[in-house]
Amino acid sequence: TNTLNVCFSVGYSAVALNHVIDFKEKKEEIMKPASPSELFPSLPIVQGTSKRIKVLTRLTLIVSDPSHCNLLRSTSANIRLYDIIAVFPKTEKLFHIACTTLDVDLVCINVTEKLPFYFRRPPVNVAVDRGIYFELLYTPAIKDSTMRRYTISNAISLMQICKGKVSSQSENKPLELRGPYDVANLGLLFGLSESEAKAAVSTNCRATMLHGETRKTACGVVYTVKKPRKVEEEETTVPACKKAKTQA
Repeated sequence: TNTLNVCFSVGYSAVALNHVIDFKEKKEEIMKPASPSELFPSLPIVQGTSKRIKVLTRLTLIVSDPSHCNLLRSTSANIRLYDIIAVFPKTEKLFHIACTTLDVDLVCINVTEKLPFYFRRPPVNVAVDRGIYFELLYTPAIKDSTMRRYTISNAISLMQICKGKVSSQSENKPLELRGPYDVANLGLLFGLSESEAKAAVSTNCRATMLHGETRKTACGVVYTVKKPRKVEEEETTVPACKKAKTQA
């Protein structure tokens, strides 16, 4: 509740309750997410609006073995109940799998230590094309100088190839939470442009929410585009009388 109140006070309009499962520690089952209305009977109103703050549910899986990914490939009813699905791959192979095949909304990046692998452009491009965003935890850059160095270094190496398709996350500690504008300023240190840094705390977050909603409600999306006609086709469709007048 304290964290939610801080999010409200610094200007956020939506927050996600994160349920983390680490398969390395113990074998856990994915439980049904708790209803936000049960946890917070009365939600605060977003500053400057008449709308109440939106509370989402999120599942983050820390995977260190390919077998851990099978759970995401299964049709678990409880998985589909979460608004956002994130995966935290620990190896390069799992990072490749997460980017190319897993049905997730976010790929989390470890920024607190030297990465055991390099970010490669092909899987990152596939993830971007699939509408998946990458998430960086910005809290280490605030509280420790060594982790700040790793955070900036790892973030810059990712920014060079992911076209700014990133989002940000804070740990569940109210004192380490920063407002959207402060986080956007941190994005400049990570190699983002001003527009990309603002998008990381606004449009990218909304796109992740919409991606999760699409994943829950549809197997695919179909859209139509009007095909532009060629000049030759336009000439053949013009009536002969009009064509004669134009030529005259």
